[in-house]
Amino acid sequence: MAQQREIEQVGALDALLKALLPVTRVVDAVTTWIGKRVSWLILAAVVVSALNASVRKIFDTSSNSWLELQWVLFSVVVLLCSPWTLLANEHIRIDIVNNMLPKRLRDSIDVVGHAFFLAPLAIIMIITGIPFFLRSVEINEQSGNAGGLPQWPAKALVMIGFGMLLIQCVSELIKRIAVMRDLIPDPHATQVHALEAEVEHIVEAIEKR
Repeated sequence: MAQQREIEQVGALDALLKALLPVTRVVDAVTTWIGKRVSWLILAAVVVSALNASVRKIFDTSSNSWLELQWVLFSVVVLLCSPWTLLANEHIRIDIVNNMLPKRLRDSIDVVGHAFFLAPLAIIMIITGIPFFLRSVEINEQSGNAGGLPQWPAKALVMIGFGMLLIQCVSELIKRIAVMRDLIPDPHATQVHALEAEVEHIVEAIEKR
């Protein structure tokens, strides 16, 4: 009886995962679409920074609003592209150690990390970020620097960025469990990380000598 109940529970889990997988594909598509477009703001931040430096050196003048704009642009990229980084499996980890572990253990570490560390952190940041943003809007908070930018748009990035990260975290959690249940192939199975690619390139260069 207990074994039959366990089989039914496993079957129900698999059915739930199969029902949620189409949702993860939508989440992944939206995350990729946003990430590819927002990442171009890095170029905008570089241009603004270069113009600020040039104007300051040539004309001996500057503007706090333009200085703060480059910081805001960089913040937009960091916060709104973090879900895309998670989707691409390019988040920071100790790849050398991680790659030495059995795949089953790596998958388990991902599930635990997503469920008990990343998701709670994102939830806490959203919960604390909402009143942080609303208070700034209520008082129409402005920069402490003369001629600076309003503060509430930048503070909105906290709850928006972590909200997107939480959604992508759930998507990754569903997919990772589905991979462990052999319901889908591992989307990162053939992925070569930048560090691994660099090591391979160095080894090839040495062998050619």
